[in-house]
Amino acid sequence: MGDVFKALADPTRRTILDELAERDGQSLFEICSRLAMRHGSTLTRQAISQHLAVLEEAGLVRSRREGRTKIHHLNTEPLRSIVDRWPLHRLKE
Repeated sequence: MGDVFKALADPTRRTILDELAERDGQSLFEICSRLAMRHGSTLTRQAISQHLAVLEEAGLVRSRREGRTKIHHLNTEPLRSIVDRWPLHRLKE
């Protein structure tokens, strides 16, 4: 679970997750383009690739190969485990 919190601590990684939530199944090129166009990001492809690696390590992103292209998908399962650990109804008591 620590990897998930580490991954979510960075605003760029949260933005990448937001973009995948809006449009799942993107290549690195598509993610870079969306970050540049919609968020004014000036990060290099290498930097974004490193952010994606952290997200993959935390289980928040899964990827698959389509030929030479790596397609990235959002995985919300690690977030569910956090919610299951501290259900809101128990916090209200």
